[in-house]
Amino acid sequence: MLTDTHCHLYLEQFAGDIDDVIRRATEAGVEKMLVPGMDLETSRQAVQLAETYPSIFAAVGYHPTDMQKFSAEDFDEICRLAERPKVVAIGEIGLDYYWVKETEKRMEQRQNLLPHLELADKVNKPVILHLREDNDAESGNATNDLLDILEPWHKTLTALKSHPGVFHSFNGNLESAQRAMDMNFFIGVTGSVTYKKNESQRELVGKLPLDRILIETDSPFQTPVPHRGKRNEPANVTLIADKIAEIHRTTREAIAHATTSNANRLFGWEITT
Repeated sequence: MLTDTHCHLYLEQFAGDIDDVIRRATEAGVEKMLVPGMDLETSRQAVQLAETYPSIFAAVGYHPTDMQKFSAEDFDEICRLAERPKVVAIGEIGLDYYWVKETEKRMEQRQNLLPHLELADKVNKPVILHLREDNDAESGNATNDLLDILEPWHKTLTALKSHPGVFHSFNGNLESAQRAMDMNFFIGVTGSVTYKKNESQRELVGKLPLDRILIETDSPFQTPVPHRGKRNEPANVTLIADKIAEIHRTTREAIAHATTSNANRLFGWEITT
């Protein structure tokens, strides 16, 4: 069985056929899907999906590019949502210097990340981290700023210390990945690993230990080859698993076993069903 640890199934691209999308995922062997929020409204929608469909779980929080919507009152509701049984993580949170250029707004991202990290520790649920550099560089200020925030936070953790979260759709270099893994973070691999131009990403994935990898579709985005250009959906985790298997010279079954075990360890959702 496979898992899709990152899919935005509340977006309008799925409004007309969500039942079919979930059915196709199940038929493809996807037993669990995690839907992360990006603000209060989408966090509510993620929770609603999770409480409607047994195979769906939710995360709640503010995406770094949606910080203009952040308020103390709304964050109080995020905190309440985080207590719901089918909410298994805090996210999608993090830093984005690709879309956000202004120094003041980047500082706001960093400031508003802190209460999310505090919430994760309080409710004992891992974080789903977004990290995107200016010009999509492999490393830079966003990476350094995020890791510099996470390292002292990780030192204060108790229960979460062994499984603090995942770097979603990681596009960095091995040095940054190692700093993350040194804190016991997992690394999320999406359909972009199948793109012809992304040889450096495939090289990185080949150097990652299998016990640190999660598979994500980021649906409806980052559709893997050969369906690139079409809407992505959770059933396509099979294509990502196949590419990881090719890189690691093993089988889809081995990748499915490893990544599903990793997701279980991180989110603890094998005991919530």
